[in-house]
Order: sequence, then C-alpha cells, then structure tokens
Amino acid sequence: MSARVPRILAHRGASGRRPENSLAAFREAVRLGADGVELDVHTSADGMLVVHHDPEVAGVGLIEQRDLVAIRAARLPNGEPVPTLAEALAELPGMEVWIELKTLPASADARLLETIEHAASPERYGIHSFDHRIVARLGSQRPGLRRGILSSSYPLDPIAPLLAAGASTLWQEWHLIDEELVTAIHRRGGEIIAWTLNDRPAALRLAGFGVDALCGNYPERLRMG
Repeated sequence: MSARVPRILAHRGASGRRPENSLAAFREAVRLGADGVELDVHTSADGMLVVHHDPEVAGVGLIEQRDLVAIRAARLPNGEPVPTLAEALAELPGMEVWIELKTLPASADARLLETIEHAASPERYGIHSFDHRIVARLGSQRPGLRRGILSSSYPLDPIAPLLAAGASTLWQEWHLIDEELVTAIHRRGGEIIAWTLNDRPAALRLAGFGVDALCGNYPERLRMG
C-alpha cells in the first residue's frame, strides 16, 4: 500500500500544550496547524452539552448530576471555565471536529443535533463513541451525519461493528492498526483514524499503512514531511 498524507487531529485540542478540552487547547491546535480537533462531551443534569473528558469535574461532582451553572463555577487549570460544545465549535471555524460522546441520553439528541447544525461548519463535524448505540440512534435521525465508532480491540471482522452502528469511520487505538486492517476498512469505503498517537516514528509507519488521520496530543509532531 502506498503512503498517503494523513490528516492531523488534535486530541482534546493541543492537550500536550494546554489543558485538555479547554478553549485555549482548541486555539493552540489551530495555531499549530492541525487539520481538526477531537473533543469529549458529557450531558449535564439540565441537558446541556459540556466539553470535558472525565465524568466528573473536580470540586463539583458528576456532570450528569449537576447543572451547567454549577459546572461553570469550577475552573480548569488555566482559569477558564469548562466550555460548552457550542463555545468549543465557535473557536474552530472551518475545522474538522470529532465529538466523542461520553454520555448522551436520548432526551439530549435534539440539542446535540441543533448545536452541530447551527455552528460554523456542520458538514465538517462528526460524532463517535465507544457506545455504538448512541451512534446508531443519532444516525437514524440524521443519516447524513458523519459517524464513527471507537475501538480498542481487533475484532475478527472489523467491518461488522461499523455496519451495525451505521458508521463509516473506525477510530482505532493506534498500536492495534496494521496494513491488513487499513486495507479491509478502505475496501468497504470507510476510513480509519489512529488514536492517541504522540510518537513520530509510529506516525510515519501508520502513514505508510495508509491511515486517513492521526490523532494526538502534540499535533505538530505528527505532520508528515
């Protein structure tokens, strides 16, 4: 397989340089020339979409049990409040953005879809999750929504989970990617994104396999050439 130039996605923003999932990390990803950003979303008790990786905010408690006002009262290490999804997208006009849905009750589906549709570049946004049920549910409501599934295993049939969820992008833990897997995904018209990758020699090897994108905390380390 001939090498392709993979897209570079900043994991939780440029999280090696700025606090993860902060507006500063997203701005830094833009400054460093990333092609896009991956970020994490939880749903608050009042149905708001909160950009944060862990299920709880330090000093506040579980996101799903607290309302947005309480969550926003906390501060990230750089002094910023925890951002909402709408705020994050506003920092990333024209960028490819992948929204990892940590939690999303069905009652919040409409808010998520409206937030995506009303932001700057809805055609460049995608959703993905380890919970493939969320991916399938949203796809049934918006067939045109870009969808992916997360995987940290190597299934005997790597295509089956994609088809079952109605997704076209496999987010695969990087050390489980080989040329055979990339070929299988491409043969069915899908794409494969490697996460979370911060090692340049490994990035070059995966580019040689033909992966479509590399996602890491230091996007500047992953650029080819």
